[in-house]
Amino acid sequence: MMTNALMRRTTLAAAMLLAFAAPAFAQKLSVGLDGTFAPHGMPKLGGGLEGFNVDMAMEIGKRLGREVEVVGQEFSGLIPGLNAKRFDFIVAPTTVTKERAENLLFTEGYMGTDYMFLVKKDAADIRQLEDLKGKVVAVNRGSIYDTWARENAEKFGFTVESYGTQPDAVQAVLAGRAYANLAGHTGSLWAAKRNPLLKASYTVKTGLVWSIPFRKDDTEMRNKVEAVVECMKKDGTFARLAETWLGYKPTGDDLLVTPLPGFGQPGFTGHDPTAHTPTCR
Repeated sequence: MMTNALMRRTTLAAAMLLAFAAPAFAQKLSVGLDGTFAPHGMPKLGGGLEGFNVDMAMEIGKRLGREVEVVGQEFSGLIPGLNAKRFDFIVAPTTVTKERAENLLFTEGYMGTDYMFLVKKDAADIRQLEDLKGKVVAVNRGSIYDTWARENAEKFGFTVESYGTQPDAVQAVLAGRAYANLAGHTGSLWAAKRNPLLKASYTVKTGLVWSIPFRKDDTEMRNKVEAVVECMKKDGTFARLAETWLGYKPTGDDLLVTPLPGFGQPGFTGHDPTAHTPTCR
């Protein structure tokens, strides 16, 4: 009969063997998302989050053989959370900029992004940026739209009000506290389509892209996810997500279906031009 001491030693040894035998992919990935930026991330009935970027995150985890936990919080806390190692990477739509690329590591872009103003249905359309003189523009705090608005407020004579979430910024327009909301074009079109009191107005063409950011020293994970992103472009996964959540089918040289050379976004710090051919499942 086994003594208690022997049983404890046997149990401990078994646990240690299981720990060493457990594959790395059993570790859960924690990814950050702004859960208020529809249709990319938004609350769903019954709890949890849904949207284009939620499905993207789950597909990435599936192809890496890793369980994924999508953590929703205000956008302004995502990059600090990434650098504090609360997240393995961020799946919220994140615009690649020169400043961000100097401090973060990005995959290649998966979607182009323009900036779009949202106004009340009965408001005069914004036909040029000078039309915003004397008006208030509401933005999501910490977003690229917040940055752009503050950089251009004095030039065009408008005032910027920042809100913790994108719905709060939109509500400011509906409540008359702001004339317009500035956000990504997909979010603005989504909001206008679902709220008869709103309409999409002026678009700022940017040539910028959304990408997946990592900590600066996490090249290995960036490259693994980059390969998955390229496979999702090649096999039509991103195209299907676009049809489901954005209402259009990308074709031609649309970034959603066009892999880019090397690792990272060309033209920015962190891009590695090394040629590679991802192994797609």
